[in-house]
Amino acid sequence: MTDERKHGLARRLTHYGDADFALYLRRSFAKSMGYSHDMLSRPIVGISNTASGFNNCHRGVPELIEAISRGVVAAGGLPLPFPVSSLGEVFLHPTSMLYRNLMAMDVEEMISAQPMDAVVLVGGCDKTVPALLMGAASADLPAILVVTGPMMTSRYQGERLGACTDCRGWWARYRAGEISPQQIREVEDGLVTTAGTCAVMGTASTMACLAETLGMMLPGTATIPAVHADRLRAAEVSGARAVALAAEDLRPSHIVTPAAVDNALRVLLALGGSTNAIIHLSAVAGRLGIRVSLERLNELSEITPVLVDLKPTGEHYMEDLFAAGGLGPVLGELADDLDGSARSVTGVTLAERLAERTFGDGQVVRRREMPVAERGGLVALKGSLAPDGAILKRSAADDRLFESEGRAVVFSSLDDLAARIDDPDLDVEPNDFLVLQNAGPKSTAAMPEAGYLPIPAKLARAGVKDMVRLSDARMSGTAYGTVVLHIAPEAAAGGPLALVRQGDRIRLSVADRRLDLLVDEAELSVRRAALPPPPAPPGRGYRRLHFDHVLQAPEGCDLDFLRAGGA
Repeated sequence: MTDERKHGLARRLTHYGDADFALYLRRSFAKSMGYSHDMLSRPIVGISNTASGFNNCHRGVPELIEAISRGVVAAGGLPLPFPVSSLGEVFLHPTSMLYRNLMAMDVEEMISAQPMDAVVLVGGCDKTVPALLMGAASADLPAILVVTGPMMTSRYQGERLGACTDCRGWWARYRAGEISPQQIREVEDGLVTTAGTCAVMGTASTMACLAETLGMMLPGTATIPAVHADRLRAAEVSGARAVALAAEDLRPSHIVTPAAVDNALRVLLALGGSTNAIIHLSAVAGRLGIRVSLERLNELSEITPVLVDLKPTGEHYMEDLFAAGGLGPVLGELADDLDGSARSVTGVTLAERLAERTFGDGQVVRRREMPVAERGGLVALKGSLAPDGAILKRSAADDRLFESEGRAVVFSSLDDLAARIDDPDLDVEPNDFLVLQNAGPKSTAAMPEAGYLPIPAKLARAGVKDMVRLSDARMSGTAYGTVVLHIAPEAAAGGPLALVRQGDRIRLSVADRRLDLLVDEAELSVRRAALPPPPAPPGRGYRRLHFDHVLQAPEGCDLDFLRAGGA
């Protein structure tokens, strides 16, 4: 039986002290599920099942698994779905970000422990795709990603309605007293009407496009809507390709290379993509010893235009990008700047894919000479308030605020923010900078999407639409505004953000890539000495593990012991 241990059911045998007995016993139990001896001799393709009643984005996963399984069987393999964590963005407390690394550990261990020759990663929601890629990168077994795809839009009062950029716009109107409780309820009823991820270039869609750019999914599959038949056809072909990946031993470490990561950075900028994606890309790359540099991000941002006219940066939706050709035209417009040596799960290099490239339609995907914006969607800032960096999505911000100085209006926590932001007596003016502390990865809040601080109610009612907002938190990829995020080191780790006090002056300069606290060092030293001790860490379980080992945003907020050496 020894020669049969090269693949399939004979991989990674359970230890009983007798390998032949272990294989015999495993086959016996597998046959109880109705498999023939011939079927159990095939290469095994695991399929990660992320379906969950707490994850509306993944409502179509059972159909995807069925289609993937068809492809695996047709190619001569045995498909075996297995459950992993599923992170429904709006159903997790305090935030899904806390559990991304836990899911990545789950994925890695299940891939590594179970007898599979390749794996199809199935997911879509914001933290699910990076967790799948992180786990697969660390396990380094042949892998291919199938995303659930974006949802379709609906209509309300003659306007297109799609989660979740529109949800924020309507909610802002409700807070400003412009629409009634009945109207916001009607919006609520029609905002999300199909399976799939958010309908705009939010985090889920950004990560799907970056995964295709990295080469971890079939070309042309990132933007297919969740309810489109092409989504199922792509899943079937992906299942068949997984069998070939096993035979070729083509692994994530062969695909996610420095060249591929650099290409992904360029595409992120051209998409006007989510700020969260820079954290997730850093985490995925870090699993393979690749560092994503904020300096490189800024360098590329100066020479990479925003080409995709999708909300929240532009006007269109993911279904429009699919109709315009998907990611292909974006890559076609950028082709001269991309590293063509990077290859994908197809085994084909990017240069070969783009040998017959397509171009933008001029509307949803702009031509390079007529972009949405001349420079990339994201910029990294540093300075006395953010020594290790911060991120601003300039493509979704008000450029009139890019060179500004303001008075700090400080909120020490999420609770403080909730208690005071709508207080009619709040001392705040339109030119002030709203500052949120203690919302980073090591805080009890665990870095939620709270960086999109609401405009104080009294200013919103006066017509104020945007203000400079600063925090160590994150922001939904569907949000917009002049919002500086991921300030590092965070307040809970003793960063300068913890030293900001009400009335301090802060200067933002996007041109100089600076964020500075205009307080002299002597005063900061006094404040630093007077800081209260940090809150006690969680007492047990995964939260304690996270608190003890989570890294800052520039390192992808991964756990330190999960990154490859030197990343």
